[in-house]
Amino acid sequence: MLYVYGALMPLRVLEEIRFWKMQEKEHTVVIRELVPTLEPPYIQLLEQWENVFARTEAAAGQWIEAIIRSPAHIPPYTDAKVNELLQTSAAQSQAFVQQLFLLLDKSAPVKADPVVRTVVMHIIRESEYFLGVLHAVQYLPHPGWSLPPHDDYRDYGTPLQPLQRPAAEEQADLLPTGHRELFDEPGAEEPATQEGAWSMGLRPTGSQKPVPIGGHKLPPLPYAYNALEPYIDAETMRLHHDKHHKSYVDGLNTAEKMLARARESGDFALVKHWERELAFNGAGHYLHTIFWNVMKPGGGGKATGPIAAEIKKSFGSFEAFQKQFSAAADKVEGGGWAILVWSPRSHRLEILQAEKHQNLSQWDLIPLLPLDVWEHAYYLKYQNERAKYIEAWWNTVNWQHVNDRFAAASTLQWPPT
Repeated sequence: MLYVYGALMPLRVLEEIRFWKMQEKEHTVVIRELVPTLEPPYIQLLEQWENVFARTEAAAGQWIEAIIRSPAHIPPYTDAKVNELLQTSAAQSQAFVQQLFLLLDKSAPVKADPVVRTVVMHIIRESEYFLGVLHAVQYLPHPGWSLPPHDDYRDYGTPLQPLQRPAAEEQADLLPTGHRELFDEPGAEEPATQEGAWSMGLRPTGSQKPVPIGGHKLPPLPYAYNALEPYIDAETMRLHHDKHHKSYVDGLNTAEKMLARARESGDFALVKHWERELAFNGAGHYLHTIFWNVMKPGGGGKATGPIAAEIKKSFGSFEAFQKQFSAAADKVEGGGWAILVWSPRSHRLEILQAEKHQNLSQWDLIPLLPLDVWEHAYYLKYQNERAKYIEAWWNTVNWQHVNDRFAAASTLQWPPT
């Protein structure tokens, strides 16, 4: 689908590089957290990779900014530099995969733990998928863009010599001249919505002021970081809320500001990019805001109240609903969500999957109960056992909040079609 970007295809490629280098960077942390007895040389290796991926992610972000600041026509120099970053990113991932295979073969604690081995193989497959995305670029009509063969895992050295910190020194040359940070400094963390108040019998009213353009805030968790243990650990909640959710808030604010700037100038050359950022980050922010509140300490059990009757009406029984919801969550490809929604058009409940935050979604629906199955939501505690995380998550569901959302959502009913 990259070809729809036409002359702005380099921008789309940079978006993919930035996203996947963020994933690979997090994978280095996951492995270190999973194997506390990992040998020091391998810990050092993964720390070096974390730094390499962070620099490449930053380089992609700066080139995105450079293209956004440039005229509609991307200069040949910029185009060539993006191609360099494409080549570097592919070489990094190939080397990372090669060295993960060596880690599987050489590290004693990794070899001794079948779960860890499974997780590392999953991480390898993720990087190989990214390589497949990059290699698809060479078959698109863009002059001068090519990569070495996909199976060209060259000798990048032993695990103790990760390509001399692969391409790290070259990253400075890949940064655009006169770079600056794109995002503003984060402001104070205060609630952006009244989501957390719903379960106390308070519902938003029409008198609330709208969120100003670019003024979204990270809402606080409605409970302590460790409140959902033993089902969801405190460290996962801290990283998930403070780091990942915050990044979606920042991305949404930036997209809104840039689209406002486009409206003022009349220049919509980059509208496809910013609309994509708006959808991805906006959906991530809104779903997470619901997600924190559909869980609570001491939650779980069968649904109660009006939502219980509606679940039986729409799915036949609570057990049938729970099995379908769990299966949908388990089978989401990559990162994403399973979501119980109300359909104002069909006047019943449905279960949807969402890849990332917004792909595969339907319009005209209202989310009631979302479950986040991105890796960062469960990897520290459950590793690759997504199904076990889903099973445990049912013990946290806040059915009162789901009922509050359902009560408001079900008042919206369109003529059925």
